[in-house]
Amino acid sequence: MNQKERMLNGLPYKAWLDGLEADREACKAMIYEFNLLKPEERKRIPEILKKLFGKTGENIWIEPPFHCDYGWNIEVGENFGANYGLTILDVGKVTFGDNAVIAPNVSIYTAGHPVHPVSRNSGYEYGIPITIGNNVWIGGNAVILPGVTVGDNVVIGAGSVVTKDIPDNVIAAGNPCRIIREITEEDRKFYFKNREFDVTDY
Repeated sequence: MNQKERMLNGLPYKAWLDGLEADREACKAMIYEFNLLKPEERKRIPEILKKLFGKTGENIWIEPPFHCDYGWNIEVGENFGANYGLTILDVGKVTFGDNAVIAPNVSIYTAGHPVHPVSRNSGYEYGIPITIGNNVWIGGNAVILPGVTVGDNVVIGAGSVVTKDIPDNVIAAGNPCRIIREITEEDRKFYFKNREFDVTDY
């Protein structure tokens, strides 16, 4: 098993061997192009992302700047939208369902290093996949750590550090992130805290 295969199987691997460095350089070239688009070139955003990512829906948008390691190890569903400053370390596979809403400066890290300094100094690192379900809103400056699964219909509060799996249909926040409460049908009539919608077309 070469180092790329080890990486993709969640095993300790060395990131500069077996073509991984070349893959990252190819990704950096596409990211450079993406992040330097002129305002009048913004219509190219979906086109570049569809070339960069392993799989996408038809409707996809990320506000530059954006950074990732490989690109081909990211899969997103339909209606993926992310604001400025998204960083995805896609050493392990990162999978999003449909209708993801990502606020500014969110960081999604599949990558990690051993805790013991001798092990860490060996150069070995790892990547553990992250899965994010359908209809998930991740608040600004949140961090999702290796191996986490976020369920469907979840809201992750701003500034959260998500270290463990989050089940469906909840609001979760904090460092470490924990469940605050369930999302209920009653929530549908409010757009912010106790402020009710004055429209009906939703």
